[in-house]
Amino acid sequence: MAESGGLHPYDIIAFVNIREPEQAEAFYRDVLGLRLVSKELPFALVFNAHGTMLRLAINPGATPIGGTVLGWRVPDMEAAVRDLGARGVQFERWEGMPQDELGIWSSPGGARVAWFKDPDGNVLSLSEHPG
Repeated sequence: MAESGGLHPYDIIAFVNIREPEQAEAFYRDVLGLRLVSKELPFALVFNAHGTMLRLAINPGATPIGGTVLGWRVPDMEAAVRDLGARGVQFERWEGMPQDELGIWSSPGGARVAWFKDPDGNVLSLSEHPG
């Protein structure tokens, strides 16, 4: 550990549970454009997500949690939503949350968020933050 203590100086590794590695590999690689680093079958698929290690843990009994598991901060929300939409991504609509025609919700603090799911039903998001 660092002399100052804590984990601040270390890279984070993101984990997402998946059931169907073939579908997940195609989605994260071909649709989301992440670089597949390795296949550690039967345990995980490992991607490079802009310098962050993303391990898709293969777990046949996994069920998606009830919230967002991964999100990407983007500089142009409309362009990012349109790009993924053109790649076949369907954006989620949530009851009680006013979303525009692209599925983008504007938070009271000024952030803008749009959600979509991977093939295993994990909720992913795009967000654009003020400032």
